[in-house]
Amino acid sequence: MNRIKEVLKEQGRTQTWLAEKIGKSYVIVTNYCNNNAQPSIQVLTTIAEVLDVDIRALLVPTKDDKKLK
Repeated sequence: MNRIKEVLKEQGRTQTWLAEKIGKSYVIVTNYCNNNAQPSIQVLTTIAEVLDVDIRALLVPTKDDKKLK
């Protein structure tokens, strides 16, 4: 799962804006935001760069960091 929709909201940006910035259709970005499709690592990297966030900020952790220590 991803947090793209949440980060867009935090930044006051729209899915249309992101679609234009990454060269994808609005429908594709909407699918990413609604978890109907997952972007490739390459596309996720581009999204992170456009949003100026660490790529990890776009992902939901699968492990509790406290358990890893």
